[in-house]
Amino acid sequence: MTRYFAFIVWMISSSAVFAEIVVPTRTIRANSIITEVDVGTKPGHVANGFDRVIDVIGQEAKTTLYAGRPIHVDSIGPPALVTRNQIVSLRFQTAGLIITTEGRSLERGGVGDRVRIMNLTSRATLFGQIQPDGSVQVQN
Repeated sequence: MTRYFAFIVWMISSSAVFAEIVVPTRTIRANSIITEVDVGTKPGHVANGFDRVIDVIGQEAKTTLYAGRPIHVDSIGPPALVTRNQIVSLRFQTAGLIITTEGRSLERGGVGDRVRIMNLTSRATLFGQIQPDGSVQVQN
């Protein structure tokens, strides 16, 4: 029984040695797109970190990422299509009725993000979801 227990402890400790985490090779500023030259791997394990470089490349840094520190899942996301104060097309659709107008984005966001927007005609603040074409689908 003790040999079995010692073997299990050895397996757990040795598997942690072979684990890798993705880290920036240089400091990456917030809102920057991550490229293959920006990241590498090093031995270690982080619960909410990345272990494959391919999962990080093409994503946008939400916060500043420092060289050598693990990249956490909530520190990156899809690239922003809409920036703050950008004029966007607003689309409201319900029961066969479609209303399209222009609005000003009050937040940055990528595809699928929920953002606040201001209708330029009525000055009302609304919420909408960013679509793949950069327009915003107003939520009722």
